[in-house]
Amino acid sequence: MAARRRRMSDEMLEIDLADPRTHTERDLTEYWQRLRRDFPVYWHPPVGVNPGFWVFSRYAEVMAVFRDNTNLTSERGNVLVTLLAGGDSAAGQMLPVTDGKRHKDLRNVMLKAFSPRALSRISESVRDNTRRLVAEAVRGGQCEFAEQVASYIPNATISSLLGVPDADRNALLSWSKSALSSDEADQSPEQAWLARNEILKYFTELVADKRRTPGEDVITTLTRTEVDGQPLSDVDIVFNCYSLILGGDETSRLAMIDLVLTLTRNPEQWRRLRAGEVELASATEEVLRWSTPAMNFGRTALRDTEIGGQLVRAGDIVTVWNTSANRDETVFAQPYEFALDRSPNKHVTFGYGPHFCLGAFLGRVEVREVLDALRCFSTGFEITGQPRPIHSNFMHGMSYLPVRFEPDEAGLAAV
Repeated sequence: MAARRRRMSDEMLEIDLADPRTHTERDLTEYWQRLRRDFPVYWHPPVGVNPGFWVFSRYAEVMAVFRDNTNLTSERGNVLVTLLAGGDSAAGQMLPVTDGKRHKDLRNVMLKAFSPRALSRISESVRDNTRRLVAEAVRGGQCEFAEQVASYIPNATISSLLGVPDADRNALLSWSKSALSSDEADQSPEQAWLARNEILKYFTELVADKRRTPGEDVITTLTRTEVDGQPLSDVDIVFNCYSLILGGDETSRLAMIDLVLTLTRNPEQWRRLRAGEVELASATEEVLRWSTPAMNFGRTALRDTEIGGQLVRAGDIVTVWNTSANRDETVFAQPYEFALDRSPNKHVTFGYGPHFCLGAFLGRVEVREVLDALRCFSTGFEITGQPRPIHSNFMHGMSYLPVRFEPDEAGLAAV
């Protein structure tokens, strides 16, 4: 390993993937290209108090890690924050950090609430809400798209599913924006910790309310659910609500913001979308591949195992980088081109295997409806200020995107 590391440039060795500044202040395009080509399995050295970890950047090895729930576990953390800290307090209770039979049983319970059939009613409300918000923004001529449109669509959707009252949704949105990322560069780890705890505290109270006064929502369903003959505890439900509110908000929100920014930079793709030359389904998949809001996921090796020709020792931290795998030249033709008709498009934005994202269907619906609303209500748009990135070693995207719209009066008249 030392011999291989010496072949890397000093500049590459100095890149700290655990530092949020790395992802906002540097263009990592060449870094990922070099890793995929020469070091697809790379040992990221320890930095400060953080331990070292394996970096898998190539699509094939990323898929191998996602598939392997025998030699690798999520129960010691599945994102850098918890992996580097030594574990996740919700292990064995929250679906993303639970493995084995309990994961399978719990996932089967959750799938009933998140299947396409169960979400058909919610899909209609997503469409109505999205068209209303986009139409209002276009009629106004300009808006800050991240705050005034993208923030409200996924938040309203997942909140409705969970039974969160309207009056509480802005507070939840604020906490979720700070839990695993930040709009500001100077947010401290303590502030992120406080945001995560506010979410847990909120759902502890809401679960108690739902037990007293049931409704027609996912939380009420979970209060009546058994796994392996035992009812879910309040702690089980609270941890999974925490996971759902974060997962249901950030990926879709950041993908929506990115699609507006990317379409302004690719006018021919916008023209084709408006002209109906590309299907909304394929356009949605390309937006998800291109944006890749969740940059990475992680596992811990339970035993010595070989991945991509490299021996990974028991206890080693393993990270997979979706942001690199979704640009793998061996899988995607011209991966650095934004092509709304790309096919096939087997991106890993939602992961793969046993931990494939539960909200993938809903995320696709939300992105598709934004694309459709934009092409129906606007003839074009431009960015009027400097976009601002979020700060995170996990999520990628923009927190601020001022946009000026050119309205399509005929389309707006039909609303």
